[in-house]
Order: sequence, then structure tokens, then C-alpha cells
Amino acid sequence: MSRHAPLVGLATATVMSVGGTRLSAIAIPWLVLTLTGSPVLTGLVGFAELLPYVLAKALGGPLIDRLGARRIAIWCDWLSALAVVLVPVLFWMGWLSVWALLPAVALIGVLRAPSDVAKQALVPTLAKLGDLPLERVTGVMGASDRLAGTLGAAAGAALIGVIGPGPALLVNAVGFGLSGLFVALFVPKAAASEHHGQRGRYRDDFTAGWAVLRGDPVLVSLVVMIAFTNCFDQAYAMVLLPVWVKSSGLDVAWVGILLATFSGAAIAGAMVAAAIGNRLPRLLVYTLGFMFAGPVPMMLLASGVPLPVVLGVLLVSGFAAGFINPIIGAILFERIPGPMVGRVIALVGALAWTLMPFGGLYAGFLTENLGIQAALAITGCLYLAATLAPIVVPSFRQMNRPRQASA
Repeated sequence: MSRHAPLVGLATATVMSVGGTRLSAIAIPWLVLTLTGSPVLTGLVGFAELLPYVLAKALGGPLIDRLGARRIAIWCDWLSALAVVLVPVLFWMGWLSVWALLPAVALIGVLRAPSDVAKQALVPTLAKLGDLPLERVTGVMGASDRLAGTLGAAAGAALIGVIGPGPALLVNAVGFGLSGLFVALFVPKAAASEHHGQRGRYRDDFTAGWAVLRGDPVLVSLVVMIAFTNCFDQAYAMVLLPVWVKSSGLDVAWVGILLATFSGAAIAGAMVAAAIGNRLPRLLVYTLGFMFAGPVPMMLLASGVPLPVVLGVLLVSGFAAGFINPIIGAILFERIPGPMVGRVIALVGALAWTLMPFGGLYAGFLTENLGIQAALAITGCLYLAATLAPIVVPSFRQMNRPRQASA
């Protein structure tokens, strides 16, 4: 097997699982909007999936370090496939309602979280196996994530338009199944066994991970900022964009087209980051990436500009946003001790997602009370305030430290 095969396998697994998840991120909100017409209930369903996801992500870290990231990724992907199938089954049996959907999406969230963390925890070991710079590996994984978003959004919107949101979720289930298969076939057991198998008390393992995170000012600053930007991203994807599309008289395909335009451009940005990311000024690129990722698209939609202008600006915004995840990934893996990658990555991910369950609810209430244009404008302004944190918070400047100086 080629030394690059494990990375290719993990990247492909990411495309499969994240692509399916992006499809469901369109299908489920559109399903709720179609059933109820309520932005608030749409946000409630997003809350029901993301709150269990965040909790499972936080608590699953020590288990990943004990059992091995490879094993967790495989089994949670396969179990997620079975959980996703529940939604179309309920649809075909005529039992699908918002209240039946809530526990189903909660189960999906619980199973998806450990798999996402486990795949991320495999990255530094795969970089070592392939003898590749960390920025290049995180760039490849960032591009894979963006590619998954593009394919999932475009294919998802098309499928939903043809066969409906319920049956389209079967593609998500297939994606999870294939993701687990690719990890099993291409990621060697040695890649996941370097640090797992230690048997301390669960509470001690969890506390040790928390101590590493809390003791690093760069990680703390990243987590706090990203928690707010993720909340606004969720508000946009779960409620604001679908409602804007629906209120503009467009069909569901345009949700996919707009998301795919942004994600497609982000693939190019992530690939450039993979090639030259280690030579770029992290703080500047990170800050500009976030400014283009959130405030620009939201303000654009709120301003009522023509659709071709929206598409053009989304291309620029997506390209800039493509640099964000490779930078974040490289910083995390440089600063987290190898034996604790699973539990610290899990805590970082969980805390960064802490506010996301409330994003849909926030956007739903704001939209119902003030209208979609005002909701977009207000959220864009709040997002812009969050992106200024790297300029005013001193600890962010340490992200430019050389790798050998990191903890």
C-alpha cells in the first residue's frame, strides 16, 4: 500500500460522510418547512440534533483515546447509516411529524459526533505515516470537507427536488456506510494504535484533556470565537438561507446551488492552503477568511442585490473561507500532545459547537418577528463583530509562533 493511501482513504471517507450530512442539512430543514411552514420549528429540529451531537463530542474523547480513533470512526459511521434510515422509514409509513423527527435526529447527532472527532484525531498520525507537512495534510482534509459540502449541497438539492426530502436521506445513509468501509480498508490499524489502549479512570482522562485545553490561551481563544461564528453559520444554513430562498420565490434547488457555489470555491482555497499554507501569515489569512465566510454573504442577501451578483460574491467568499479549516487544524495538532489528541480535539470540537444548537432557534425567532432581511442584516453584523476578535485579543497573535515553539 502506498504511504499516501491512508490519507487518500480518510479523505474519501470524509467526502462520503460529510457529503451525506450536507444533504441532510438541506433535506431536514426543507422537510420541516414543507410540513409546518414554521422557521421556529425548523430551528427546533436543528437544536434536537446538535445538542446531543455537542454532548457526545465532548464526552467521547477519552473513549477515542482508549479504543482507538479508527475503530470508533468505522463503527459510528455504520451505526449512523442505520439511524439515518429511520427518517425515510417513518416517512413511508406515514408516521413522520416534527415530534417523531426530534428523537430520530437526536440519535443521528449522538452517533455522528464520535465519528467526526475520530477522523480528525487520525490526521497527525497519517501525516507522520506519509512523511507530509501537517499544513498539507490539514489542507487536503479541509479540501475534502469542502468538496463534500459542494457535492452534498448540489446533489442533495437535486434529489430533494426529484424524489422529496424523506427518500433523499437514503443517500446520506449510503454515504455513512461507505465512509466506514473506506476507513476500514485504507487506514491501517497501526495508524490508530499509537496512543490508545491506556486504562486510567474515565474522569481522570477527561480532566487531563480539559487541563491541556484550558492551559493554552490560543486554543481557548479559538474555541470562544469559533463557538460564536458556528452559531451564526448554523443560523444561516438551517433557517436564514432556506427562508430567504423560499421567500424569494425560488425552489429548493437554489439552496443547494448557493451552498455549492460557496463550497466549490472553498475547495480551491483549501487546495491553495495545502500547497502554500505553511508560508502564509496565519493571523491575517484566518481573520480575512472569517470575514468573507460569514458577514459578506449575509449582508449581500440582506441587501437585495441581483442573483448573479450573489453567485459571484459567493465565489470570492468561498475561496477565502477555504483557508480557515487548514489553519485551525494545523494549530490544533501542533499544540496538543500526541497521547491526548482524541480527548482534547473532542473538547475543542464540542465547545466550538456549544452555541450551534441555538443558532436555528435564534434565527427562527428573529425571522418570524423581524423578517428575513432584518434577520440576515443583524446576524451579519454580529458575525462581523466576532471576526474582529483576532485583531483585539492578544492571545491570537501566538498562532503565528513556529511549530517547534508550540506546546
